[in-house]
Amino acid sequence: MYDTKRLDDQTAHTDGIKPECMNVRAEAKKAHLIKAGKRFEYESIAQKDYLTWQGRTEDFLKSLPKEPIFDLVVTSPPYNIGKSYEKKTALEEYLEWQKTIIDQIIPRIKTGGSICWQVGNFVEDNQIFPLDIEFAPIFKQYPLHLRNRIVWHFGHGLHTQRRFSGRYEVVLWYTKTDNAKDPYVFNLDPVRVPSKYPGKKHFKGPKAGQLSGNPLGKNPEDVWTIPNVKSNHVEKTDHPCQYPVGLIERLILALSNPNGLVFDPFSGVGSAGVAAALHGRRFWGTELMDGYAKTGTQRIQDALDGVAKYRPHDLPLYDHTQSKLSQAPDGYRSREDER
Repeated sequence: MYDTKRLDDQTAHTDGIKPECMNVRAEAKKAHLIKAGKRFEYESIAQKDYLTWQGRTEDFLKSLPKEPIFDLVVTSPPYNIGKSYEKKTALEEYLEWQKTIIDQIIPRIKTGGSICWQVGNFVEDNQIFPLDIEFAPIFKQYPLHLRNRIVWHFGHGLHTQRRFSGRYEVVLWYTKTDNAKDPYVFNLDPVRVPSKYPGKKHFKGPKAGQLSGNPLGKNPEDVWTIPNVKSNHVEKTDHPCQYPVGLIERLILALSNPNGLVFDPFSGVGSAGVAAALHGRRFWGTELMDGYAKTGTQRIQDALDGVAKYRPHDLPLYDHTQSKLSQAPDGYRSREDER
């Protein structure tokens, strides 16, 4: 269910329940939480459609058969910047740790499936190291093909004093394909966005005078403006670097099919699980922190029950110029001054 109360000046919400959400709720599915240390057989979890493992992702992956299981892997790993849930290390050490996890994930992705690694910057002494550049040589070692480097643009963040303030991060989307021309899952229609000129027509040829666009809209392209989760965002929890459901929602809709299994090795508070549950995909995730794992499990259950609060990926951006806060006080530079 879309939340009906607008909680921040970036986000407008509407009433209504998406069809996929209603179907999931009718099936009364359950989100499970399993803590590391409890022995389990793979067969016992294979039947669980929604599962969060509270423990190290390395341990969980080692307990799985080394065979294709996941239809889509999507995650935002720790950036190694010293947040409360991580210990900052040397960049080389961090990348080596990430590689050990990727080593275990790749064999467990189905052929034609995808892996999406959403990353920002490692920062040291006011110098940035874009992590998508650092990760690219690692992913080149596997039978993967880079299909898009998606730029996630957002409007809010820290203001820096000695460099331009960062307002984007990157999603690396790879397909697991032996050859670049091999087929893979890509569903464009569910994520089309309104065309800029829907009334445009062919001006010559056999279709002259006919509408030239797709009635469902256009390709959303590879630069996505989706608000990040800040203090008054409808999805906000106690996680300091929570990524929005809408960002993962678009990836899940396009890169997996209904009932496919989505895996997030750093699931945090379950945003990927919420997106999966909303759209009839199954979900497994791993999260080291107990509190985040519990919060994520509850959020996934809320999505299954049809009561999740989230901002859909296709919701128009709020026009900040409509806010009184956008009016420049006396002495401040205004937009009118630039004309």
